[in-house]
Amino acid sequence: MAGMIQGETASRFSAVRAEFERNFTERSEVGAACAVYHRGEKVVDLWGGYRDLKQRLPWEQDTLVLVFSTTKGMAALTVAVAHSQGLLDFEAPVVRYWPEFAQHGKEEVPVWQLLAHQAGLCAIEPPLDVETLRDPDRLAQATARQRPAWKPGTRQGYHGAAIGWYEGELIRRIDPKGRSLGQFFQDELARPLGVEFYIGTPTSIPESRIAKMISYHPLRALFHLNKMPWPFLKALLNPKSLTAKTARIIGIAHPVDVGRPDLRTIEMPAANGIGQVRALARAYGVFAAAGKELTLRKETLESLSAPARPPTETRIDEVIRLETSYALGFLRPFPSLRFGSDKWFGTPGYGGSFAFADPVAEIGFAYAPNRCGYYLWDDPREKALRDAVYRCLK
Repeated sequence: MAGMIQGETASRFSAVRAEFERNFTERSEVGAACAVYHRGEKVVDLWGGYRDLKQRLPWEQDTLVLVFSTTKGMAALTVAVAHSQGLLDFEAPVVRYWPEFAQHGKEEVPVWQLLAHQAGLCAIEPPLDVETLRDPDRLAQATARQRPAWKPGTRQGYHGAAIGWYEGELIRRIDPKGRSLGQFFQDELARPLGVEFYIGTPTSIPESRIAKMISYHPLRALFHLNKMPWPFLKALLNPKSLTAKTARIIGIAHPVDVGRPDLRTIEMPAANGIGQVRALARAYGVFAAAGKELTLRKETLESLSAPARPPTETRIDEVIRLETSYALGFLRPFPSLRFGSDKWFGTPGYGGSFAFADPVAEIGFAYAPNRCGYYLWDDPREKALRDAVYRCLK
């Protein structure tokens, strides 16, 4: 399998290629890609294995892959671009842009608090159906009328798929052209940077270009309980818990279903982004290195790397059931996930993908596989690559 690895690596980052090869020889990798940008320059661009294991089709340079919640980072970068363009004020109340949001005590929720997963809107009830997801107006009505699970600002909890729909409606409201988040992303980030990534994948993309995901049966996860935090698993197994309600927000049987042909065309800005892995690294790399390509304002960049503002009562995540940290749509450093500098921002995804920016190291990093792992973060395949990057920097 190591012989199927393609791509390029700057000599200084040769250790990353070595770990990428070890993923295939020692860590049961099937197909994957990894890319790194340093100070605006691409220093790692690797891909290998099979994009379709059953048909033995190799992962190619232009292979696209579903990255699940790693999509959240691209949605958050989109919101950041809107802020940089003067369309959005993070300190303003959400209702300034979306008056209908002012229901059930949400009148004073500021944008930053919503993006920090502190608004108590983790679970959308009743669960949304596909018809609602296809209709932006119906979706806006359904999300606006949600009742917070706690007083906004006092607690935090991973907003799962919901955070993307709230971001999407904000973009739709503030954009003078009324574009969806996916279209705004294409016009204002993807095309200017020359990258291929979609939030709502066009039907024109050939099925053969998209990596086939290899998931696991839920019962098989019982043999890997040590790989996920027990408080999270315990809550997930309780169908009445907020954790379980958040997980079944759109009523699909399994996370990989968001990549089905009939669902991948729908914009789920927190869950179903599909694209080239180097696109993620390129986008984060621009934000990590002053953002000149997108003419980003200094104020925006400083906001992204500033310390997260915690909720007033507890840092324990009401969904993950561990201490976490969020800011402006991104995950931020917290006790269980610390590396590099304390200014990094990014998002991991179901199955093992992860992408982030580290403004101190001026790094944009991305990794995504098609064989799903069991970790919420720190999948050994991804962590080996990330650790190698920072070893190379030293």
